[in-house]
Amino acid sequence: MLDLSRETEVDAVTEGYLKYTYRKILFLVSMLVLLIVLIVVTLGLGDTSLSYSEIFSSIFNKGGAWKDDVVWDLRLPRIAAAILAGCALGISGAVMQSILRNPLASPFTLGLSNASAFGAAIGILVLNGGIIIAGSSPAYPVINNPAIVTICAFVFSMAATGLIIVLSKFTSASPESLVLAGMAISAIFSAALAFTQYIADDVALSSIVFWQFGSLDKVNWDGLKIIFFVSLIGIIYFLWKRWDYNAMEAGEEVARGLGLNISRTRLMGLTVSAVITAVTVSYMGVIGFIGLAAPHIVKRVIGNDNRYLLIGSMLIGSIIMMISHIISHYAFDKVIPVGIITSAIGGPLFLYVLIRGYKKNASC
Repeated sequence: MLDLSRETEVDAVTEGYLKYTYRKILFLVSMLVLLIVLIVVTLGLGDTSLSYSEIFSSIFNKGGAWKDDVVWDLRLPRIAAAILAGCALGISGAVMQSILRNPLASPFTLGLSNASAFGAAIGILVLNGGIIIAGSSPAYPVINNPAIVTICAFVFSMAATGLIIVLSKFTSASPESLVLAGMAISAIFSAALAFTQYIADDVALSSIVFWQFGSLDKVNWDGLKIIFFVSLIGIIYFLWKRWDYNAMEAGEEVARGLGLNISRTRLMGLTVSAVITAVTVSYMGVIGFIGLAAPHIVKRVIGNDNRYLLIGSMLIGSIIMMISHIISHYAFDKVIPVGIITSAIGGPLFLYVLIRGYKKNASC
């Protein structure tokens, strides 16, 4: 009799676990289908009217016609940039929140975006050369050497990362302190950026402001290849370490009991997240809220299990980026930088998820 009741309990637990797992998988599959639908819809949008048969013919049989140029030089790079940026920023935010055990941790709140913007401003002012251009209008942003600006943005973003890593490794700062330190670093670079804007002439100022607005139009196929390669390595590493992040979510004592080197795991997670973010932001400009909002949205639906959270954060990040891209390019008479749209969408969506989660917890 005792054995039968125990078997019944085991069967009930197993069934409940399977249902819980199926729900997570169903969510991920649904988000993947939604992302594919958004990609197909976006391929058909644009000033040039192309049928889907012509679009897919250009994708799979590129022959050099003008239609191929529209698809390969305009539409596909923006779609690829939106997906890569969403994946990179989404998974980086999820990892940072897990290893720091802080819901406010993200590439934006840790100061990497402002540091990158300051580096770009330095590149435009000092290294770009010829910032005062005869006949140029302040209304038309001019960046003479995008490669130098991109390198400067990456270098300063990694400098901010280095400061956070030094604090983590040599001062034994708590995860909460690291987030506060990131906010302080963000404020420092924000002040430095404001100073560069203050001393810049009209043309350079317009270029700096233009770069700050996150845009999918700034990156070409060569840049996308670099972002893809770096992001792929980082994503593989994060998925490989997903069980370690689950252990850290359970608490440092539990993680140590499982034999996990917390300091090394946190250091490597921060470093890889920062590299992915720095590469992405240095090519596309500042894109806020993806790394913060995407993981929280996934957590509210399927929980904190990093086996599913990391993939879900990439999918939700890409979906938000694709929706933002559609709105920024096709909803208004003029193109609006996608970084403005991500903040406009991500902020209210993030608040909605938090309020809904609060009401759900209060009713329990």
